[in-house]
Amino acid sequence: MRTILEAAQALRNRRITSAELTRQSLNHIAKSQPELNAFITVCEEHAVRQAAERDRELAAGADRGPLHGIPIALKDVFETRGIRTTCGSLLFRDHIPERDAAVAERVAAAGAVLVGKTNMHELAYGTSSSNPHFGAVHNPWDTSRVPGGSSGGSGAAVAAGLCYMAMGSDTGGSIRIPAAFCGTVGLKPTYGRVSRYGVMPLDFTLDHMGPLTRSVRDAAIVLQALAGHDPRDHTSSTHRVAKYLPAAKIALKGIRIGVPENFYFERCEGGIAGLVLQMAQQGAGLGARLVEVRVPDIAGLNAVSRAILLAEASACMEPHLDRRDQFGADVLFLLDQGRLLAATDYVQAQRLRRLYQIEFARLFEHIDVLLTPTTPNRAPGIGQTTLTIGGESEDARLAATRFVRGINVLGLPALSLPCGLVEGLPVSAQLIGRAFEEALILRVGAALEDATASTGLPRPL
Repeated sequence: MRTILEAAQALRNRRITSAELTRQSLNHIAKSQPELNAFITVCEEHAVRQAAERDRELAAGADRGPLHGIPIALKDVFETRGIRTTCGSLLFRDHIPERDAAVAERVAAAGAVLVGKTNMHELAYGTSSSNPHFGAVHNPWDTSRVPGGSSGGSGAAVAAGLCYMAMGSDTGGSIRIPAAFCGTVGLKPTYGRVSRYGVMPLDFTLDHMGPLTRSVRDAAIVLQALAGHDPRDHTSSTHRVAKYLPAAKIALKGIRIGVPENFYFERCEGGIAGLVLQMAQQGAGLGARLVEVRVPDIAGLNAVSRAILLAEASACMEPHLDRRDQFGADVLFLLDQGRLLAATDYVQAQRLRRLYQIEFARLFEHIDVLLTPTTPNRAPGIGQTTLTIGGESEDARLAATRFVRGINVLGLPALSLPCGLVEGLPVSAQLIGRAFEEALILRVGAALEDATASTGLPRPL
């Protein structure tokens, strides 16, 4: 059973119990932890108790929905009452919250079983998940490579079959990059669609919460459980919650898929652009209309994102920056950079942010979704800091975020889904939609997944 939907059906058909599913998950985690290091904290006793209760509920006819009895994990930024929440940092290594994050509350209310808290890039500020305090996370497709970041443990755990879903956070691609490097689905909802209450923040205006799963429909199931207004989060939206789960059979007649003429296909590793364009043709075969478009200045949008993130991340961490020995070198370097950024640069970045939002709104008058590669490269090696793409040397972190970073500035929903393998490593496509149109990008994503059999990618372990 690879997906939540498959496991949910097996639970209801009494072919397996939640206790058995959970024990399988815990055994897989224990076996893989020395090799993958995907978890910071494993919640074995908690999970066993939860699973037993979920089985009792099902036996009594109490069904909480498709997540009922399903083993899941949370990135270690989500506070969990009575369970250590570290944010991958020495600053919080002994932090035992007295509350649950809204996300933890909602997945529990939906019946999920929490098996652990996943490893991550320190303070969610990086793309490698090579954590200097809790150890590097390894990519299950090739353990000499990174899983992406900052939600690298979540990506590795889902790809390796350690759990059916793992939550991530995304400030500049931190859900979608691990999804791309690990061959999973990753959904970054619209800003404000999922509550940030109880999440240890990196950035005030760029943080988004979303799931990593093994199928698009599984991501839709999770979003259904998470979406909705939370008065405890002042950024939480009151926008209507849609029905997100796509139908079993999907046609795309009338859907306009935008294919960029500029930027997104200009410098990619060999094979990636071709696989994404092949996926676009699959969409056309399902009735969609492919529309070539020129996107706004994405390099400029990325510069705006970097300025905002540098300033706001440093402001978030300001109370702790006197404890310099508690930070890893790469994260401390970025935080120091942010403290040197001129206030005028930050104000100008926020002004330009609004102009880019207007430009993208105009773009979406002509298309319904935008299809791009998720990353221009496959997973680099652990410790690798530079890449050569199209004959040009590039910083590995900036390369990984090149196609995803700016979407956080816009606050738009984006979905990463696998589209094939290049030399044995997964590559992915990204679908970007209008604000609060997650249902549409999930529908298009599920149709493309069905057409390309993305869920049939070979399992890494």
